[in-house]
Amino acid sequence: MKKNLKRLAALGLSAAMMLSLAACGSKGGDTAGTAATDAGSTGTQETAGTTDNGEVVTLKWVAVGGGMPANYDAWKENINAYLEEKIGVNIECEIVSWGDWDNRRNVIVNANEDYDILFTNLNTFTGDVKLGAFADISEIVKTASPDLYSYIPEDYWDACKIDGKIYAVPTYKDSSMTQYFVWDKELLDGLGIDASGLHTLASLEDTLVAMKEADGKTPFIVHKEGIMAVVQNYYDGLSLGLLPLGVKYDDGNRKVVNTFEQPEVMADLQTLHKWYNDGLINSDAATLAEAPKYRPCYVAQGWSGAAITSWGPQMGVEAVAYQWGDTVLANDTVQGSMNCISASSKHPEKALQFLELVNTDSYVRDAFYYGLEGDDFDYTEDGKVDKHHEEWTMAGYTQGTFFSVSQRVTDDFNQWDEVKALNEGAKASVMLGFSVDTTPIEDQLANCMEIWNRYKSEVVTGVADPETTIPALYDELRAAGYDDVVSEIQSQIDAATFE
Repeated sequence: MKKNLKRLAALGLSAAMMLSLAACGSKGGDTAGTAATDAGSTGTQETAGTTDNGEVVTLKWVAVGGGMPANYDAWKENINAYLEEKIGVNIECEIVSWGDWDNRRNVIVNANEDYDILFTNLNTFTGDVKLGAFADISEIVKTASPDLYSYIPEDYWDACKIDGKIYAVPTYKDSSMTQYFVWDKELLDGLGIDASGLHTLASLEDTLVAMKEADGKTPFIVHKEGIMAVVQNYYDGLSLGLLPLGVKYDDGNRKVVNTFEQPEVMADLQTLHKWYNDGLINSDAATLAEAPKYRPCYVAQGWSGAAITSWGPQMGVEAVAYQWGDTVLANDTVQGSMNCISASSKHPEKALQFLELVNTDSYVRDAFYYGLEGDDFDYTEDGKVDKHHEEWTMAGYTQGTFFSVSQRVTDDFNQWDEVKALNEGAKASVMLGFSVDTTPIEDQLANCMEIWNRYKSEVVTGVADPETTIPALYDELRAAGYDDVVSEIQSQIDAATFE
């Protein structure tokens, strides 16, 4: 009974949200077009419920997370009953573990495996679009899922465009980027340290040293993806996934630069390398596939309230978080989490209708975010979520908006209010909405990406000495056509019109 009431409540909340927010994202003068007939569209408009022939469509969604949930079959049976009733869809999920994600994603895309929806981010998005992996949803997102299109702000759709076409549904959440230093509060209190005034990487050192001296354990544990914020805090990467180049967020001249050679970035790299040599960073940082659940101090993207609602509970401790750098909005920050429709999907309209529910229907949103009602969580009488444990392995940030997720019973504040405030107050990059046409430099860019991927784990973990490694990196990049890449991008920027 409570489940049915929650379903009805979810429908009411969804409708109310659409009425109140529909105006925030649609472009003035836009009209709904016909369903696209290329890039994977069937060319026929599917409506909510079953398809024209009464078929219930099964969609496959592949995403990264903590692996398949232990109760996946029971969860799937429950959510599919609801999805089938609402839009004639069943969902099949493949949740790939963090350490296996890069390899699995590459196989899926390059082997053209069957899937309908694939989580993606800025590291591979542009390249996969150029491969023809994803459907152009510029028109069908407006016709098949108009509530979804109107709900997500215009800037966010623009950030998902390649050559003027939309190839992804952005997850409307902390889509601006704010980095935080996350701390185990008990450790800080035990040492009598107030970390609230520590807002630069270098400023953490004395505290990390004190932690290591207190118990002999490594305080700043890093995995192979490293601390990419050493660049991303300062430079717009132009959605290329090539961290060694970018444009400073506030540079009115929009000059493409060698990011790792810039003084603020070099200073942070030198700090990380010193920490590595001093044993403040783990010795296996460049090869560690996944970070452990517990870390005394680490860097995370999000909002300060996540220390209470997510980061602390996930570690099993009370955590605090303090901001590192500005909050920024750029193509890259939006592209940190997107879902793309396969160019080979037989049901792109249904896939978009499904993503519309994931974003706007609180019952569906909670199911993916929290798990199986009655097993992973229960609803309280006032509509909040009482979680039974922290073992649900689907990653909420990969799925959809945070703003339709039900609050937890333990929450004494609405953390999503902070997220909205961060989004609204973010400093917009001078490159927002600009998309590089990589066609003239595809070979050079691919070669540079291959070189960067060889260096990445050692550079952004502190393992490599930046004084010698960065010059060697750029020597190899230049030999592979890096200067051609920079020159072409700069020419496109100089020829573009910016508001």
